[in-house]
Amino acid sequence: MTRENIIKRTLTALSKLPKDKATEIADFADYILKKYDDQILQKGMEKLVTDSKTFEFLKTEEDLYSLSDLKKRYK
Repeated sequence: MTRENIIKRTLTALSKLPKDKATEIADFADYILKKYDDQILQKGMEKLVTDSKTFEFLKTEEDLYSLSDLKKRYK
């Protein structure tokens, strides 16, 4: 089923519903749209952080401590 067919089917169903039920579906559609926008925003932020060179220095950071520095070793 194409996107256009889904939209037409949904609009037909909405036109048959009483106002309170149509409002409920509109609220749900707003919720889904906000959730989708949040996912896009989250993926964009993840990409920015991944592509960023801000923490590049951590990859070459020297080890400050070794196993010999431990007072007690747990298994």
